[in-house]
Amino acid sequence: MDEERALYIVRAGEAGAIERVLRDYSDKHRATFKFESTDEDKRKKLCEGIFKVLVKDVPTTCQVSCLEVLRILSRDKKVLVPVTTKENMQILLRLAKLNESDDSLEKVSEFPVIVESLKCLCNIVFNSQMAQQLSLELNLAAKLCNLLRKCKDRKFINDIKCFDLRLLFLLSLLHTDIRSQLRYELQGLPLLTQILESAFSIKWTDEYESAIDHNGPPLSPQETDCAIEALKALFNVTVDSWKVHKESDSHQFRVMAAVLRHCLLIVGPTEDKTEELHSNAVNLLSNVPVSCLDVLICPLTHEETAQEATTLDELPSDKTAEKETVLKNNTMVYNGMNMEAIHILLNFMEKRIDKGSSYREGLTPVLSLLTECSRAHRNIRKFLKDQVLPPLRDVTNRPEVGSTVRNKLVRLMTHVDLGVKQIAAEFLFVLCKERVDSLLKYTGYGNAAGLLAARGLLAGGRGDNWYSEDEDTDTEEYKNAKPKEELLKPMGLKPDGTITPLEEALNQYSVIEETSSDTD
Repeated sequence: MDEERALYIVRAGEAGAIERVLRDYSDKHRATFKFESTDEDKRKKLCEGIFKVLVKDVPTTCQVSCLEVLRILSRDKKVLVPVTTKENMQILLRLAKLNESDDSLEKVSEFPVIVESLKCLCNIVFNSQMAQQLSLELNLAAKLCNLLRKCKDRKFINDIKCFDLRLLFLLSLLHTDIRSQLRYELQGLPLLTQILESAFSIKWTDEYESAIDHNGPPLSPQETDCAIEALKALFNVTVDSWKVHKESDSHQFRVMAAVLRHCLLIVGPTEDKTEELHSNAVNLLSNVPVSCLDVLICPLTHEETAQEATTLDELPSDKTAEKETVLKNNTMVYNGMNMEAIHILLNFMEKRIDKGSSYREGLTPVLSLLTECSRAHRNIRKFLKDQVLPPLRDVTNRPEVGSTVRNKLVRLMTHVDLGVKQIAAEFLFVLCKERVDSLLKYTGYGNAAGLLAARGLLAGGRGDNWYSEDEDTDTEEYKNAKPKEELLKPMGLKPDGTITPLEEALNQYSVIEETSSDTD
């Protein structure tokens, strides 16, 4: 009945009546996402009627009402089949200011029309394969980038940027060819990075360092949403960029990593929005070549260095093991380097562990990121080792028992999800410089057996990567308890079925194999 009345007015009424009836329809169906199949044909005709109104010279308020209803109707895939034509797509592109290459965004009164047109395009492109093909034909990605360049430094049009970026994300998600076009032809990497700089109001103090105001206000909801959409679009653009081939690429990725570091050090309007912002930053950092992640840490300024020296002097002499890591003015410092971003990533990881669900989607990206950072950058590894695997003092409880980060990660080493337990074990193994004896010290043999078996290290040894030698960190408690560990050894079966230390069992099987290979 609603569709019949709206269709009648749209076909025969004047602009004021059309605006009123469509506003009523929009108010009633704003939260409607499932539609009755019996009214499908009426909804198709209503869509067609709305497009006919949009080509007429009607007031802006009437255009907005038309687009709001079209956005609601475009949630129904079946309705889109007859109305998704090149002509109708071009109508929406014109209203979204995606056709005029030289047209500036000066008429504030047109902004609601632009935003609603972009929302309609998002729905239509997402729900219609025909619209996705037409997007390629109409070169929609290039038009969206052009619109972004018009408004990248204009804070009062965040809604336009937000839905432009969302549409760009959808296109790059649905078409791999568009990812390549964005990356190289349209210079999407620097463009989208500049959008992030604008959303965060970044002020650079050095080539890859930005000023951080810890007492500043949080991001506004609009700035946060805009940044999240830019991060998602950038993820698609850089998804295959694990190698850097040119110096210019390296510079661009370092700038982006520096922007992402800034992102980790700021907060959104709510705790949930901050977590969503940081989650997307973590996902994007996973695409950054590991050689460019050195910008996540930076040397202290002269003032910070003086403050660190004061803090170190204030620590008691019996805390020498803890002197390397200090907290001063909200800044986590290690070995003369600012470790704020890495510390935030570590806290983010622990929060994801504490959630206790969706580990594969929510936890493995940050664990993988910290693992690769630790493997490639010595200062990051040493800082994380200091935080995750401090000198072992509790030698009475099993490694998986307790509430420390180490305890939580050790419990993950026997998780039912193979991917989760592999990356948790890999992270701890890298922190131990891929030394089996060090890993067993912190995790116990049973928890580490899966990783060691996969790497052929059950009998001991170390991994393939080279790490610098560190000083001995064994505590007196551990040294006293270490001899008791000999009670637990990897065991195996001898050919006669009796149990023996694993190394001896393997040697006996090797002798038998060599003997059998000499016989016919």
